[in-house]
Amino acid sequence: MLVRLMYASRATAEMDQDALTGILQQARATNPTQGITGALCFAHGTFVQTLEGGRDAVNKLYHRIAADPRHQQVVLLNYAEIAERHFAGWAMGMVNLTRLNPGLLLKYSETATLNPYAVSGAAMAALFDEMVATAAMMGQA
Repeated sequence: MLVRLMYASRATAEMDQDALTGILQQARATNPTQGITGALCFAHGTFVQTLEGGRDAVNKLYHRIAADPRHQQVVLLNYAEIAERHFAGWAMGMVNLTRLNPGLLLKYSETATLNPYAVSGAAMAALFDEMVATAAMMGQA
């Protein structure tokens, strides 16, 4: 059974481009062996990530992330059984927020700043789908 899980968390330390690249490389190396696909967004110290795959594999990965000392305030935003993946071709893609229209953020939230803690899980899922559709993806591997 396939599931899609979306969570938000805050980084416990400053996250530079090298640290983000390391996270993406690790995900791209391990996710295919687990049958996991997805996409990651990082802005202003906040992660939003969607994971897709088998229920057991996605649940195990989410619990590892929640216990990872690099994450705090881990919140499950959305969890659903799915018929098909949105990110079937990506071991882990990353949203390029520099290509994002601030009006898209205003469509779903009170301000033009990404804050998954201030919107519903359904709104964040819809925003994330539009971000992926309209913003350039970096490193779609």
